[in-house]
Amino acid sequence: MVRKIKSKNEFLIKKNTFKLRESNGGGILSIEVWGFVLDRKTIVTRYNLAYINHLICQKDNGRVLGFDNKHDYHHRHFMGAVEPVDFISYENTYNRFEKEWQEIVMKVKKKTND
Repeated sequence: MVRKIKSKNEFLIKKNTFKLRESNGGGILSIEVWGFVLDRKTIVTRYNLAYINHLICQKDNGRVLGFDNKHDYHHRHFMGAVEPVDFISYENTYNRFEKEWQEIVMKVKKKTND
């Protein structure tokens, strides 16, 4: 487990919420990233990535998929279950999140079209 780095210079790097069209699976993507800059390099200290869709999952406030490092460990939320994950980098985690939520949406769209 990689421990989170605390810094008094921490700031909100990114906070976005995207509402997906029904034709794109519906739901909401939420991205929140905190960190600081050290030697001109951005260090991510906290993150919360979530795909929320109450039509797919009613547990965990509708969070179908999520990754975050709250509670001092890196973990993955999926359909109400939480499991620890190996952490390599924020970028790696973000790429995994993006790939997985898109796969979920593709399955939902396929099921809808059948």
